Amino acid sequence: FAQKQDKEEQKMQSMCNRNCRMKIEKKVMDRISRKKISKPIECLKNDLNMDVFPHHIEAFDISHISGEYQVGGMVSYIDGTPVKSKYRRYKIRHGFKNDDCKSISEVILRRYSRLKDNKAEYPDLILIDGGKGQLSAAKRILDRLGIGFIKVISLAKKLEEVYIVGFKDPINIKKTSPSLFLLRKIRDEVHRFSIDYHRKLRKSQFSNSSLTDIKGLGEKRYQNLFKEYKSIDKILMSSPEKINLKTKIPIKICNEILLRLKLLN
Repeated sequence: FAQKQDKEEQKMQSMCNRNCRMKIEKKVMDRISRKKISKPIECLKNDLNMDVFPHHIEAFDISHISGEYQVGGMVSYIDGTPVKSKYRRYKIRHGFKNDDCKSISEVILRRYSRLKDNKAEYPDLILIDGGKGQLSAAKRILDRLGIGFIKVISLAKKLEEVYIVGFKDPINIKKTSPSLFLLRKIRDEVHRFSIDYHRKLRKSQFSNSSLTDIKGLGEKRYQNLFKEYKSIDKILMSSPEKINLKTKIPIKICNEILLRLKLLN
């Protein structure tokens, strides 16, 4: 009888210990979770009416000059902190110039097709630097890939307005909200990152150009030339006087540009 009572006592003691341990572990995990969730992340979850905390955010931006040297940039943030090892650059491949929606579609497709193929972890939130057009383009690609459950929003530059899918008007987030400050910080970072890549690509192509050794034709004049004429063929169809009129490049240099291009073509 005493032995049976001992077993019952041991069983009850074991159960009590397990319950106490579970309660303690839960309290510890709750405290850790509260410490990890910063106020901006908590505010962002509430402002966007999300089911989960947006611990992992990926943001995208497109950069170009009148459709030339089109590139895309992506930055990754974990709990409001940039993770630069996860940043990605994209040289735009489609043949359509000055079409940010097509560019966003391409970059989103390339990014999340790769994650899907590799069975990698998706972000909690995707931020697009742009307006409703870019947002809709990104959403269509996510739906096509079967991952439309990922929350995607856009932040328009002019009025710092946040758009979400399915709503015509921007959502109402206070200008002083910590969540908006976080979104702007991430948007500014992806904008900086994509512009840096755009400039590097532009400088690289300029240094490889057959026109770079023309005396007096620096990078600024070179960029202005192609901003006005878009292609070598259009330059060749012009005259030194017309080039000078459009770009303010001195006639002597305009003559040299046309001479060099005619020799190459």
